[in-house]
Amino acid sequence: MNDTIAIERNEDTRRYELTVDGELAGYAEFRAEPGRITFTHTIVRPEYEGQGLGTRLARFVLDDAVARGERIVPKCPFIAAYLREHGGYEASVDWPA
Repeated sequence: MNDTIAIERNEDTRRYELTVDGELAGYAEFRAEPGRITFTHTIVRPEYEGQGLGTRLARFVLDDAVARGERIVPKCPFIAAYLREHGGYEASVDWPA
């Protein structure tokens, strides 16, 4: 894959946006409060599925939240599944009741 992949946090749309060669390929929606971020929904557009982009997006958003010192609340099933499968985030996660 020689495509240019970028992920950026967009405060206006309240989502992390993943682009491939400048085209929106997916996003992770969130709600932010001081010191806390709740992930609510993650999408990878069908034409970009099967390339590992969802995993890349999940890792980026979680690493960014940890770097910002935010508590992570995984209400999105995709983000929750990623957290269950990949260690290292336990100290920063507040599982929803």
